[in-house]
Amino acid sequence: MSTTRSTRFPRPAVLVALVATAVALIGAGTALASTPAAQAFRDQPLVPGTPCTVTARACVDLDTKRSWLFHEGKIAHGPVPVATGGPGKETPIGHSLRVYRKEQLHHSGEYTATNGEPAPMPWSVFFQDGGIAFHEGRVDAPSAGCVRLTRDNAITWFNHLQIGDQVQVVSAKQVHADRA
Repeated sequence: MSTTRSTRFPRPAVLVALVATAVALIGAGTALASTPAAQAFRDQPLVPGTPCTVTARACVDLDTKRSWLFHEGKIAHGPVPVATGGPGKETPIGHSLRVYRKEQLHHSGEYTATNGEPAPMPWSVFFQDGGIAFHEGRVDAPSAGCVRLTRDNAITWFNHLQIGDQVQVVSAKQVHADRA
């Protein structure tokens, strides 16, 4: 006597679990947009001409691939062109990231140069988990998630930003939609 059961359709409990999971995943985007950092971001005025708030010391707009430095809520430098992460290695959005490390001549632990040596990341200012940093590099091609600047701009960012300074990485289109 066989106890194997063949069914054509999933059991009701399985369907309920699948629907609940789908609803939770769809709602996750809304939940992320409602984090305390995102709410605090929406409550602060923007620095005129930028998509970032007066609390930031550095701003990155992922839509236009530009960055600014701020001092006391005003533009101190920029906008300047930057390279940000490409498909599958996007630069993460963040409303209240903090500079946690600076290294004038950092070498990547993940990526290698064409000679097989660790890839150089001069003038690195780390502000996001996973080794995401501002650093010198090409601005004409996507990065692996970092924000690359020309040499002169990387030096300026390195000298301006201090440990603990706030960095905002945003989509200007999303910022303006959220504030409409």
